[in-house]
Amino acid sequence: MMDVTLDPDTAHPSLILSADGKRVTLGDTRQDLPDTPERFNYCVNLLGKQSFSSGRFYYEVQVRGKTEWLLGVLKENINRKGKITRTPQTGFWTVTLKDENQYKALAGPSVPLTLRKKVEKVGVFVDYEEGLVSFYDVGSISLIYSFTGQLFTEKLYLLFGPGLNRNGKNSAPLIITSVFKN
Repeated sequence: MMDVTLDPDTAHPSLILSADGKRVTLGDTRQDLPDTPERFNYCVNLLGKQSFSSGRFYYEVQVRGKTEWLLGVLKENINRKGKITRTPQTGFWTVTLKDENQYKALAGPSVPLTLRKKVEKVGVFVDYEEGLVSFYDVGSISLIYSFTGQLFTEKLYLLFGPGLNRNGKNSAPLIITSVFKN
């Protein structure tokens, strides 16, 4: 088991992190933070502090009450400035929810996902050597999507995006609830 916490140094200036580094929400105002190379300045994303470059890894994130979010993993050396195209070709393996019920795997091109019910907790499993990133609906114990046959050659970081807060409809936090590594 590994303790994963959110990295405030990578957080878009509008994101608010809890003191324990396990929750993130989008604030109403942009904080005055240094625009370092590590920090996302356009996409409202942030990374986990911990990285990994071997083995298997699994974490769960509560998305209950959210109308949009983005979760996944990314390569260490990706551009964090301006608009970002999130695909495996650019070093991103992610699944997203938009407009309350439009789930997509950002596989370049995006793959629309049909889920029976709204996901409240997402499990993300990564097998570095197998080149596998899978997303699960923890509540129904069902697979949402898998990226297979990927070649990982550098450190991977966890990616979190709580989405935009549209008229207060998406104000619930993303919460890291459990993490396992072997």
